[in-house]
Amino acid sequence: MKISNNINHIMTIKELKTLGIENENLGTSTGSKWFAKGDVISSFSPTNGQLIAKVQSTTRKEYDKVIGEAEKAKLIWRDIPAPKRGEIVRQLGDKLRELKPVLGKLVSYEMGKSYQEGLGEVQEMIDICDFAVGLSRQLYGNTIHSERPGHRMYDQYHPLGIVGVITAFNFPVAVWSWNTALALVCGDVVIWKPSEKTPLCAVACQKIIADILKANKLPEGISSLVMGDAEVGKWISEDERIPLVSATGSTRMGKLVAATVAQRLGKTLLELGGNNAIIVTPSADLKMTVIGAVFGAVGTAGQRCTSTRRLIVHDSIYDKVKKALTDAYKQVKIGDPLDTKHHMGPLIDTDAVKMYLNALDKIKEQGGKILVDGKVLSGKGYESGCYVTPVIAEVENHYQIVQDETFAPILYLIKYSGEVDNAIALQNGVKQGLSSAIMTSSLRESELFLSQNGSDCGIANVNIGTSGAEIGGAFGGEKETGGGRESGSDAWKVYMRRQTNTINYTTSLPLAQGIKFDL
Repeated sequence: MKISNNINHIMTIKELKTLGIENENLGTSTGSKWFAKGDVISSFSPTNGQLIAKVQSTTRKEYDKVIGEAEKAKLIWRDIPAPKRGEIVRQLGDKLRELKPVLGKLVSYEMGKSYQEGLGEVQEMIDICDFAVGLSRQLYGNTIHSERPGHRMYDQYHPLGIVGVITAFNFPVAVWSWNTALALVCGDVVIWKPSEKTPLCAVACQKIIADILKANKLPEGISSLVMGDAEVGKWISEDERIPLVSATGSTRMGKLVAATVAQRLGKTLLELGGNNAIIVTPSADLKMTVIGAVFGAVGTAGQRCTSTRRLIVHDSIYDKVKKALTDAYKQVKIGDPLDTKHHMGPLIDTDAVKMYLNALDKIKEQGGKILVDGKVLSGKGYESGCYVTPVIAEVENHYQIVQDETFAPILYLIKYSGEVDNAIALQNGVKQGLSSAIMTSSLRESELFLSQNGSDCGIANVNIGTSGAEIGGAFGGEKETGGGRESGSDAWKVYMRRQTNTINYTTSLPLAQGIKFDL
């Protein structure tokens, strides 16, 4: 890895060193052992378009070496008691607390989200570590009453072995931690393939956890890092030595991963596309609605899987909501995400800008009306060509551009009339099913929204927006979102294999269902 001098304008040498980032030959890692011989991957910051660093991608030979180390490490790691595994995760959380300001800055600079959001992402890492430490003493099974006298039944959970984690650019560190903290306390080892758009964040995280493993004299292969494009992801998906593949990204990518892993009867945890809506009913609090909708639509420049893409508003308050939103958009400040006065930073790269512009053309072609127009910003401070303005458009829910997910700050206004059931039908009328929300003061409407006849999404909120989730609850969605669940609640169970046990403590052998088999 070669660090560019450009980053020194943003981060000091001391800050980089606290993250373990120096000019070394980095790219592939098993613990603190680094080796890299593949093609160069260049990381450019969308904030200024400048080169941050160059890392080397993983070759097939290096990948097999990583797998070999993980295979050895899993045999040792799974025999360490779960609370002791939790202690390692506790140390990771403590280190992240110490490094939160500088790691948050790196996330902001390499990915382009605001510094506040970068800090928030690191806080998510800390929170999931705290959750996982407690979980390490709560990997419960159930005791079950047997129909046979003198028998005891129970179920228990065992480690799977190796977990492959494939993450996207928009949350370059948090999603890794969601998977890794839980997988580690469950007794699994982890091989991580990050997005090639944010490799430096991945190097920093691997350095942090590798130092902890080394200090505790644990096997290097407990945490590994592989770099590269979709080909490396394909190696993970095809590998029978990896029982579970957790993949976050586009629906297109998820379908490929799911099909490949299914061919070998492996397990997948998929977190894919979102097309999230907020329903605004006549009794909604207007101020809360505007705050939730604007943050949901422009936060992370609309590049969250939970970003608000559709606002479904009752016709009786439609004009009032429209005016409040367009007024609020005039106050959105766009620029360097490390400058805390800015609400919105850049898109990840110029390819994302092209998709944004293409979406604007399609809105007009399909009959939509642009209320707050979009453009690419240029001039001082916008040299990267990745800064765009947020858009509001009046559309119909059935437009193809509305049915598709565009990873950009584009908010669609959709009108509904009559009862809230009509709004729920519109909300559910897309292929994706991640996050949803309703703004209402009506108990009846909120309960209907949360009922079996309500939102079909994995996340359904009342009087908060679609974007932002606490780690205590399971995170994930239905339909083309993939059906996976990460983070809190009982999401840990996907990282383990379930086993049912029956113990006979008598001197006879009665069979289940009263079957007689006498010899």
